[in-house]
Amino acid sequence: MTVETKLPYDQDYVRSFSENRKEPEWMKELRLQALDLAEGLEMPKPDKTSIKRWKFDDYKHDVAGESINSINDLPEDIQVFLDMENHNENLVIQRNQSVAYKSLASGLEEKGVILTDIQTALQEHSDLVRRYYMKDAVQIDEHKLTALHTALMNGGVFVYVPKNVQIEEPLQAIFWQEDPEAATFNHVIVVAEENSSLTYVENYISQNKEEHAVANIVTEVIAHDNANINFGSVDNFAAGTTVYVNRRGVAYRDARIEWNLGQMNDGNTVSENITHLIGDNSYSYAKTVSVGRGDQSQNYTAKIVHFGKQSEGFILQHGVMKESASSIFNGIGKIEHGATKANAEQESRVLMLSRDARGDANPILLIDEDDVTAGHAASVGRVDPVQLYYLMSRGISQQEAERLIIHGFLAPVVKEIPIDAVREQLTEVIERKVY
Repeated sequence: MTVETKLPYDQDYVRSFSENRKEPEWMKELRLQALDLAEGLEMPKPDKTSIKRWKFDDYKHDVAGESINSINDLPEDIQVFLDMENHNENLVIQRNQSVAYKSLASGLEEKGVILTDIQTALQEHSDLVRRYYMKDAVQIDEHKLTALHTALMNGGVFVYVPKNVQIEEPLQAIFWQEDPEAATFNHVIVVAEENSSLTYVENYISQNKEEHAVANIVTEVIAHDNANINFGSVDNFAAGTTVYVNRRGVAYRDARIEWNLGQMNDGNTVSENITHLIGDNSYSYAKTVSVGRGDQSQNYTAKIVHFGKQSEGFILQHGVMKESASSIFNGIGKIEHGATKANAEQESRVLMLSRDARGDANPILLIDEDDVTAGHAASVGRVDPVQLYYLMSRGISQQEAERLIIHGFLAPVVKEIPIDAVREQLTEVIERKVY
């Protein structure tokens, strides 16, 4: 039986939701326009993954969360995502769909840096948000889920770094789905103006193993001329949350966008990570690591599209599947006509730990220009019994031997992540999921 994705909320609800949040008129009208579009749009069709039976229309849309006075008030399972000894001043914590805590170093605020929740940004920086919201990176009418996201957006953050400002310390956001049925329709915008740089880290957390919820997330990352954005994420939704996440980047002349993504969800997941290298000499490196377990189905697409001359795009994907989990890894390098001297490289590898686990790595190169460089590598396989035997013959238990092999397999991705906090979080979550 096919499950239709119905529209659970009508125009009156969306209008009232926007007005209650005191949003600018343009945002309310955009929501209503998107809801109209959603009626006639089809669901996305990820390659080799059927989502017809996935439940995208069963959730609570507007769920408040209590604020906290200090990060010390957070439960321990949330504190592990923070450096409690060296407190990060640049932090936003979203609890369900409410801001529980936020802070920004005064020195950055004086330089014009913005790190705030999306609702505050809509009220205090409306014109700036409007300049980037569903414009250059993601379009409203791509399919039903992007339209529903625009209509029902209920959280997220806005990050803006002015021209010539370099930020050394990471900016961090934690999105905590405390209510087991709360929907996460987060919109994240990260903008670096000319000659600026920043590192942004986000964490998604839930504990709803049985109750059903939905995450429909859109992220837009814009790097202007000669800007540098390092984007890190650990997604850790529980088995009850069905996830669609769409992360897009746009890099202009001499700009760099690096993606460092830990895809650790336990529920069914579709993830798109697409970067457009618009400017000459622009650069992107998309790194993804994933661990699947149970009977979950996952579809990951990393795509870099080259428009600029001498642009460089690198994709690195490593996944581990256990039990009866299945995953599709699509690595796509697209070089448009005119992008001379462009370089597109990709590597996708999947390790299966169980007889019933399934993995598929699909390297794709689409090239419309002659004077370019391109290459790819892909592999799908099981734990090498020779490696396992060698380690066990040295007195190492089978479980510890498998652990060492898995960490060695994931290391090429994990070690490339330049953000200490993300690397440590990834290692901890991997340990929890595999053993």
